[in-house]
Amino acid sequence: MSKDKNPRRVADNEAMAKLRMLRTSPQKLNLVAAMIRGKKVEKALTDLTFSNKRIAEDVRKCLQSAIANAENNHNLDVDELIVAEAYVGKNMTLKRGRPRARGRFGKIMKPFSELTIKVRQVEEQA
Repeated sequence: MSKDKNPRRVADNEAMAKLRMLRTSPQKLNLVAAMIRGKKVEKALTDLTFSNKRIAEDVRKCLQSAIANAENNHNLDVDELIVAEAYVGKNMTLKRGRPRARGRFGKIMKPFSELTIKVRQVEEQA
């Protein structure tokens, strides 16, 4: 007697990848995530490769992971994948500080974020 298999978190024509503890603010990461939402994965990878944003490299790796999950784990066709969802969440914040004048203390917040990318297979219309 074993436990039942866990149900899938995504639909049968989807795959996802999640990246945690990214050392950037969620606001900055969301600008890059918005850049790839709804695009074909090939175009999204090209846009991320040539983006000037520092965090775009990590987003590209996460997207490549989602594509690999779709191909290897769920047997989806890579040429028909689009970025269905790309959303950002908050993670922990390192609290640092710097001494200021007259005995005061300046707070320095160093935020972390997490990124979830879902890719979906859609059949191309002729």
